[in-house]
Amino acid sequence: MNSIKQAMREKGCSPEQIRRFCSRVEQFLNDSAGEIPESEIQPVRDIPKLKELETNPEILGRTAVIKLNGGLGTSMGLQGPKGLLEVKNGKDFYAILLEQRRYFRKVHDFQPPLIFMNSFNTEEETRARLTALGFEQDLPWSFLQSQVPKITEEGELPEGPEEYAWCPPGHGDIYASLLDGGLLEKLRAEGIRYLFVSNIDNLGAVLDSRAPAYMEREGLSFLMEVTRRGENDRKGGHLARSKSGGLLLREVAQCPKSDLEEFQNIEKHRFFNTNNLWIALDDIDESWTELPLIVNRKPLIPQDKSSQQVVQLEQAMGAAIGIVGRAGAVEVERDRFLPVKTTNELLLLRSDLYRLTEAGNLEARTERPPKVSLDPKYFKMIQDYNKRVESVPSLMNCESLTVEGPVTLHQGLDLEGHAHLRAD
Repeated sequence: MNSIKQAMREKGCSPEQIRRFCSRVEQFLNDSAGEIPESEIQPVRDIPKLKELETNPEILGRTAVIKLNGGLGTSMGLQGPKGLLEVKNGKDFYAILLEQRRYFRKVHDFQPPLIFMNSFNTEEETRARLTALGFEQDLPWSFLQSQVPKITEEGELPEGPEEYAWCPPGHGDIYASLLDGGLLEKLRAEGIRYLFVSNIDNLGAVLDSRAPAYMEREGLSFLMEVTRRGENDRKGGHLARSKSGGLLLREVAQCPKSDLEEFQNIEKHRFFNTNNLWIALDDIDESWTELPLIVNRKPLIPQDKSSQQVVQLEQAMGAAIGIVGRAGAVEVERDRFLPVKTTNELLLLRSDLYRLTEAGNLEARTERPPKVSLDPKYFKMIQDYNKRVESVPSLMNCESLTVEGPVTLHQGLDLEGHAHLRAD
């Protein structure tokens, strides 16, 4: 443990950051990393629906927006911040987000603060892009999540290039980063009482006064937006109840292998976390940092699968639903969850099934978008996708799309029914 503490001190980590991480290492070494077996939980049946709650536009004047912006999108082959990915009409996530912001001001005559939680990988490129787009505000526009060392199974530092020795500790680090950085005090001074947190790649996560108004009426500290699980969501973390009746979030990494079939039962475990969270700012304290541990085993050098296997200790911010005293969940429609995790989803959003409205929102033109499955060998990485998708085909009459092999999608292609394209 001494080598970890020394490395973190040399990296400029604060005593609190070092204490928290060393506590997680000890938890990992003691094999108490928090599996949640099926026998210890119950399904969640009915929860309030956002669309049925009362509005209160005034409360948005006491709300700030935080976008999780620490990821590089390496699983799609991206080299910079994921927010730079062009998603619709040639516009990237940042450009569309600022369109939403301008429209909000036009309608409400004010703008809630917009703040990005960046990683050491995304801060500078995000700053440059936002500057180019003309974004400015008086409050700080960003704060940095911490960085922690990767470790071995024995809890030691791995040997290898320094540039690959560190990683972000997951978006659960948001609570510690807010507590340590002084931002909470600045927001309080501006009259901010609620935070709306969501992923940068979810364009469906727009401000809605019904959520914080419900929190205020019910005296909640934390509110999670959840939606119904579909066929594509079997591996995503789901909402459950503990034996005592409290809500909790179970991620696939926390599920014993023997319970995976039950984990993927979307009729039993109906709801999954959209990662759209509402938080009462004044209620955040040190206890919010004590989230369940998620253990990820990966190669030290992500691009080199033969490199030393290491452990990344992470936390998920949604897991706070299981430790915060006054926490709740609200069911939302699927239009509030439009992420881009793969090129399959990118193709859908770029297609004629969605249009970008004047408000900067993505509006679906169908109630049930088709399931898209692009051959990962030829389409998984954005460079390959861009090479083979010359023009996104019409999907208006398509029920599903499967592409096998090095197929080229070109202009004028109109797909219907269950389309299956295969290269000869």
